[in-house]
Amino acid sequence: MSVNTVSTFLATGTILLGAGLITLLLVWVASLVSDRARRVLDAVANSFEGLGLRLAWVMAVVATLGSLYYSQIAHFIPCEYCWYQRIAMYPLAVILGIAVVRRDEGVRRYVLPLAVVGGAISTYHYVIQRFPDLAAGSCSTTVPCTTALVWKFEFVSIPLMALASFGVIVAVLLLDRSSPISPMPAMTTTQEEP
Repeated sequence: MSVNTVSTFLATGTILLGAGLITLLLVWVASLVSDRARRVLDAVANSFEGLGLRLAWVMAVVATLGSLYYSQIAHFIPCEYCWYQRIAMYPLAVILGIAVVRRDEGVRRYVLPLAVVGGAISTYHYVIQRFPDLAAGSCSTTVPCTTALVWKFEFVSIPLMALASFGVIVAVLLLDRSSPISPMPAMTTTQEEP
């Protein structure tokens, strides 16, 4: 499969995920003032019940594999911000995978901040690709962060793909109401008497 074909496939997925995220955000905002929108949001959340960790893990694995495809098969050299996004995404694939196996719902409190930070980096990276004059000049001249190695449908680049992935991870973890973010159980130790 060619790099162009893979990029088109991933860009199409990004557009679909982005449309879903934007729709979800609009429904959430509407649910703040509308009972009907609140019922729609509840119905959507019920459809994700018990699936949040698994879906987040699948998204993290797909994003990680896509990233590795671009660097190892397409031979794109990652820029500095691409590395920061990888630093946020790669551990999510491992941590969420372990959480799925262990059914550890408490992991959300650790992965949500990592996904939000990764999304913020992706957002900034995408903005400086669109508007290179806004770049703070922190990236290398040999691998500039303002260069889009993938540019599909006149707006989808690798940072936008990463942003959609981080957004999906956050959304599915927050939508899964069957396993709310709860405080860690208190650790107790027992000591034997001599």
